[in-house]
This record gives sequence, structure tokens and C-alpha cells, in this order.
Amino acid sequence: MTEPSSKISLNRRQLLAASAASGIALAAGPAAASDSQPDLTGKSVLITGCASGFGYLGALLYAERGAKVFATMRNLPRAEGAALAKAAQAGELDVTILELNVLSDDSVNIAVTEAERLNGGALDVVINNAGIGTGAPVELQDPAMTQLLFDTNVMGYQRVARAALPAMRAKKTGLIVNVSSQLGRVMVPGMGLYSATKFAVESMSEQMAYELVPHGVDVTIVQPGGFPTKIWEKGNKLTTELLERADDERKAAYQALVAGALRNSGGSTDPEDVPRAIAALIAMAPGKRPLRLPVHPGRKPQLAINDVSAQTQVAMLGSSPFGPWVTDVNERV
Repeated sequence: MTEPSSKISLNRRQLLAASAASGIALAAGPAAASDSQPDLTGKSVLITGCASGFGYLGALLYAERGAKVFATMRNLPRAEGAALAKAAQAGELDVTILELNVLSDDSVNIAVTEAERLNGGALDVVINNAGIGTGAPVELQDPAMTQLLFDTNVMGYQRVARAALPAMRAKKTGLIVNVSSQLGRVMVPGMGLYSATKFAVESMSEQMAYELVPHGVDVTIVQPGGFPTKIWEKGNKLTTELLERADDERKAAYQALVAGALRNSGGSTDPEDVPRAIAALIAMAPGKRPLRLPVHPGRKPQLAINDVSAQTQVAMLGSSPFGPWVTDVNERV
């Protein structure tokens, strides 16, 4: 992976994003101290993919800070749901666990409707976090795996947003947080179609951000780097199944990439950096939240791409009828 060009200087948007990635909480003005704990009292938050990782940690963190949390996962009852319920109960936290399978329109609609009923109206925040990944070259990604990746990582996000947006639009407020990845802007050979799905999430989310300006609903794309969560374990399982189905000729053509298809990454970074950054984002004033929020204590190679993209969008559409929406979204810091 190459470093961003040294000819592109960091602007204020990038500096704030880098601060948030290091654990410094975002605020409506300058970044606050790293040990600040934004108050989320009165906020209702629905999260997908709460069986582990960012979803599990976030459900507890947002509730600890006062939010009413609807933590969702599929295939309930399950051990992970019981563990989350136990942790919430021990901390006397307001966490309701709901079954939600992002692959099913009916499941999504039922869960969101129930969360809105229990909340007494529109949700304040929806965090699209559930996702999967695979390794191995693109040629080895068969149609079944390709369909599963896009249906989970892209269509799943759209299903949940579509279910929650009518009530948010009616209330003229809300926040959609779509968890993407550094690999939604840059790519690494051998990572299958994971990057392709996250590139799609980036595009879909940015379009939503523009379209929802007149409705008072914010959209932020969170771009984590590598963190040690169960996505790697689950990805290796899916990759193993994929390689077992692949024919020998295709595997032989990519020997080195196949040999490195099973990965264990994330290093010693703290996965709670991501929910901490999202908590700070939730606490920001509506209409002031950034379009993109990179989160990682190390390298963030997508920063220059984010900045050039914002400049390009404004240059292309700034004088068009969409100009006010595009300019508003891309000038938020």
C-alpha cells in the first residue's frame, strides 16, 4: 500500500478526523480531550451486528453514556445475545436485544418497527455495522459468495436505512452511521470482493448524505483500519469454504494469494476506538457531523482520497441545483 502523495497537505477536516481516530472525541467546535465522555442521554440507537466486535462493544458503551440502545443480531436465541444481555444487566444499562437479519426485508422491518414502538417514535441513530469479508483473488469469488457479500454489506445497509428513514424524515432529524473501512477507498490484492462492497457503501452513503440534507438527517461513513475483532475469524471460515469449492486450475494460477488467503489482522489496536469515535459523533450538533470519519491509531492511507473526493464533488456539482446539498455535506468538519 502506498502512502498518500506528500504534495497533498492535510486540511482541517483531515486533522480532525485524525484526532478522532486517535481517541479524541469530536465536538461541535475544536476536538475535546481524549478522556471526555460525551453524554448520550435521551438518544435512541439501533445497531446491527451486535454479536461481537464494534457492535457488541458499542451497544454497551452508548448505553453506559446514557443512550437507549437496541442491539440487534440474527438467529436469536444465541450465546452472544445472552452474554450481551448479562453484561447490560450487570451494568444496569438500557439495552434491548432484538432479532434482525440484514438479509431479510421482513426481519429488518419487524425489528425497526419494534424498536420505534419501544422508543415511542423515530430512532435518533441507526448504526449499520453488520458485515462479512473473504480473502482470495476476485476470480475465485464464485457467484454464491459474491451475492452473499453484496447482499450483506451493501443491501443489508440499505434495508435497514430504508426501514428507519421514514420516521426520521417525518421528525426532520436523525443520524445514519454506515461502517465502511479503509478498504472502501484503497484496496489490497487477495482481499476478495470485500473492498468492492465497501466502495459501494462509500458511494451509496455519500449519495444518501446529499439527498437527506433537506430532511434534516445526517449520514456519516466510519472508516476503521484493522482491529482485532471476530470479522477475521468469520472471514477465514467463509474463505475456507470458498477455497474448498474452487477448482484446482484457478487456485494454481494464484498460488501466493491462495496461500495467504487466511488472515489474522488488527494487531494490538483497541477495537473500542471505533464505538468511542461514534459516540463522539452522535453527540455532535445535527448538521455539523462530518461525511467521513477515519478511525485508527496508525496509518490512514485514505485521507488524501477523501479530501480529493470532496473537492471533486463540489467542483462538479457546486454550481448545479444539487450544489447547496453537496457543498453543505463536504464542508462539514
